[in-house]
Amino acid sequence: MGQADGRAVVKRLILLALLALAQPAHSETLAAKLFAAKTHPSSGPAEPIGTYARGCAAGNVELPDTGPTWQAMRLNRNRNWGNPVLVAYLEDLSQAVTAFGWKGLYIGDMGNPRGGPMISGHASHQMGLDADVWFLPPARLDLTAAQREKLAAISIRSEDQKSVNENWNDSYRDVLKAAASDPRVDRIFVSAAIKLHLCKGAKPADTAWLQHLRPEAGHQDHFHVRLKCPGGSDLCQTQKPSVSDLSKGGSGCDETLAYWVSNAYLHPKPNPNPPPRKKGPKEFTMADLPAQCAAVLKAK
Repeated sequence: MGQADGRAVVKRLILLALLALAQPAHSETLAAKLFAAKTHPSSGPAEPIGTYARGCAAGNVELPDTGPTWQAMRLNRNRNWGNPVLVAYLEDLSQAVTAFGWKGLYIGDMGNPRGGPMISGHASHQMGLDADVWFLPPARLDLTAAQREKLAAISIRSEDQKSVNENWNDSYRDVLKAAASDPRVDRIFVSAAIKLHLCKGAKPADTAWLQHLRPEAGHQDHFHVRLKCPGGSDLCQTQKPSVSDLSKGGSGCDETLAYWVSNAYLHPKPNPNPPPRKKGPKEFTMADLPAQCAAVLKAK
């Protein structure tokens, strides 16, 4: 081996050593995989822990996959679990909407049996207090598990994202009002176009329930219910209100809502200096979650 070849080998060895030092001594299993692997909840009392987007849940219960006025969808995901307060809320709401001509509700994702980050989909739904409800009035409530995998929700928002579409009818207003008027609710996420439509015909008496509807992208075919921390849940962190004039009884039907359907929001210009990307829930390890979540995973 010549001198030049020897130097090349040494450089290669140094490079490999530096690369090895740059890698963690051991790779941690992602929290989402650990929680997804748990097929049943932890025993003991129900306890939401942490925040909606960084937490877990002890003592969750299962929403039965079929009830008199509901069906849980996408059963293969095993995400029809939540705090007992959430399960009771969904059962109550599914009964309430029968007064508006709906047979009941199709319930989408709630949470994992023990909460925590999910391996796909949501950033939140981690404490057993979130649930998605489809904007599809059920034609029947005896769907098989296979049919629930194929059936799709429908959008009630226009393609340009600025108004409701031909699927809209007044029963959606009634359903959302019933959902948002329940005292257990913290907020409900809907497409901005849906709230804008409701605001146009709003009366002063509508302020209280409209206050709970919050615009959020990606919520044109379902609404996302988020409940308050139940009483006595000392490890559950409540969100701060996002309506600026909440203390004055505001409904959120102001200029900030109009921004959500503006070209500036819907078609923004590329940011030449984007902020550093933050770690997302699917990348969390157990170290990123409240310390109590390790006990939730280990519990029987």
